[in-house]
This record gives sequence, structure tokens and C-alpha cells, in this order.
Amino acid sequence: MTSQVLSQTKHANSATVFAIVVGEHSGDTLGAGLMISLRQTHPDATFIGIGGPKMQALGFNSLFEMDELSVMGLVEVLGRIRRLLHVRKSLVDFFTSNKPDVFIGIDAPDFTIGLELKLKNQGVKTVHYVSPSVWAWREKRIFKIAKATNMVLALLPFEKAFYDKHNVPCTFVGHPLADDIPMQSDKASARKELGLPANKKILALMPGSRSGELARLLEDFFESAKQLQAQDSELLFVAPMISEQRVAQFNALKAEFAPALKVEVILNKTQTVMAASDCLLTASGTVTLEAALIKRPMVICYKFSPITFLLGRWLVKLKWFSLPNLLANKTLVPELLQKAVCPENIVPLIKERLYQDQSQLNDSYTNIHQQLKCDASKQAAKAVLDVLSS
Repeated sequence: MTSQVLSQTKHANSATVFAIVVGEHSGDTLGAGLMISLRQTHPDATFIGIGGPKMQALGFNSLFEMDELSVMGLVEVLGRIRRLLHVRKSLVDFFTSNKPDVFIGIDAPDFTIGLELKLKNQGVKTVHYVSPSVWAWREKRIFKIAKATNMVLALLPFEKAFYDKHNVPCTFVGHPLADDIPMQSDKASARKELGLPANKKILALMPGSRSGELARLLEDFFESAKQLQAQDSELLFVAPMISEQRVAQFNALKAEFAPALKVEVILNKTQTVMAASDCLLTASGTVTLEAALIKRPMVICYKFSPITFLLGRWLVKLKWFSLPNLLANKTLVPELLQKAVCPENIVPLIKERLYQDQSQLNDSYTNIHQQLKCDASKQAAKAVLDVLSS
């Protein structure tokens, strides 16, 4: 960070400074929505910290690249620990010298909550947007969260009840995806927009947004796709990617594992691709909530590094790991984890969802949608401003 950046971000007499740090693309989406809502009451506000492309397009001043924080898993974090500590120390020093009016950490809890704690101890008001999964594992983290934040903003309704039980300030704001995605997603118009045929079966291959996710999942995804195509030569495959880097990685792995497989790779149109598809083969994560809101059947897969999985299995106490199942409190969609992610399991589950009626899912998906549709960015902005004025 240069002295020029430092001088440019000093408090102006009339401008409110909102510091925000996000660690991945879903956080970038939340941050962009929050910025838009905050600007309705604070049009001259300054936004600075770490933000992704959507936030930067709105004028966010990002001191580091968001990808610095896009790492998941215990082993993976250890491999980047020195750099992550450097980034956090730099941010602490910067925001201690240039105190914002409020700091908002969006997701990435292992990074942002420690940062929030240090800043709160320096007199900065702090908000944590997106509750960590303290209700699932490492429950004692809630005591650190209570020390680190003035307010937690929860996306899911059952999270607030957990915080209330521990007397930690929490506001349920709903989920912006439920506000942005229509109750009914039009498959025909999505296909027309993407130039895809109207009358073919389409399976979306969605191996995630992180490099490690693609590396661990795509071999099984490609082998499953080859078997499915051998059984139905008319079946089409599409793959939405969130960056040119992931496109390049996807194509390299395809050349290695499935050079003859025809897959249309589509950049930056994930929701449209999901709406155009009949079924999704997807990594776990926020994208599974998007899929439920778009109301498409799916098979959810995830693989951790072996050591991360070995450590995590003793700590996590959940019947399900995907958001649709957690929100419904029942098995709506199949989940495959670790060694269960293999063509022998994937292919029959995909065939069932491609070729059999899945309309019974819609009522459950609609209930989830209605639960989460709360004008989340507006509610989050209101909660942040309440902290600001307290």
C-alpha cells in the first residue's frame, strides 16, 4: 500500500468511510449489494479494504486482490499462512492509522474475525456479515465472535436463534440471492440468451470457483459425463466459469481427462446457465442455494484434501453439508462427499434427475425462497447504520 493510497483514503470531513473485507466471489456479491444500499443514505461514502470485481466496479478501493484470501481447508491455509498473516497485519496497521467509521468483514471468518477483534480493540465498530457455521462445528468460536463484533448479520433464519441463545447481537437479514432470483426461472428464455437448443437435455458441470475444487472434482465429473454421453448421444454439457483463470484450468483438465467430450464453457453467466439446464452436477457451496432458488434438480459433490477431511470429520456434527438440505431440514438433493464422489455414484443419480419427473422439488424450493426473500441488502445496510449510530 503506497503513501498515495494512504493519503487518498484519509477521512474527508463529510464522508463516511466503510471498510469492507471479502474473501471470495459470493462475498463480493454481498459486498456489492451492501454498497448500493449504503449509498442510498450515504452517497459520498468511501469504501475501502479488500473487494472483488463487482465491488470494484462500484468504486471500491481494494488494497489487495481478493484472491489472496480465496483459500479453503486446513492444509491449504497452512500453505499460505505467512502471506495471509502479512495481509492481515497490513490491514490492521492501515485501519488503525486510518480509522474507518465501521468495519464490515464479509464471510472468510478465519481471516476477518481476527481482523475484527484487533480493530474493535482499537475502538473501531465492527460488523460480521454471514455467520460462520458455529452451529455446525467449533461452537466455542461464538465467544470470540462476541468479543470481535458489534453485530452479526445472518443470512439463514436458524442462525439467529443460535446467537440469541448465547446473547450475541445478531440480525437475520435474509439472502440477497433470494431477492435477485425470480420465483420462476424461465428455461426457454435462458437457452435463447445463451444460444442453446430448446429441445435437448442439458447437464451443467459446475466444479466450483476455487482452483483446488476444480483439481479435486473434475476428473470424476468428466468421467461421469463421458458415461452419460455414451448412453445418450444427444445430451449436451455446459460449464459456467467465473474467471478466465478457471476457464484455462477447466480446459487443461478436460484435455487431460476428456479430450473428446464436447462441453460449452460459458463465462460469467452462472445463473443463466443454471436456468437453462435440466440438471446440475455441482460442487457444494453458495451455488447450491442459487440452484435451489432457480429450482433445478442437482447432485452435490465435495472433496477436501485428505488431511483436512480427516481432521474435519471429528469436528463437524451435521446430518447434511449442503444449504438446500440444511434449510429444508431434510434430504432434498443427494450429497456425495470424498470417496463417494465417483462415476459409479454420480451417473445413476444424474440419470434419475435428468429423465424422471422432479416437480415435487418445487414446493420445497419455493418454501426456501420465501423464507430468505427479505430485501437482504437493505436490511444489512440498516443494521450496519444502526451500529454506526450506536
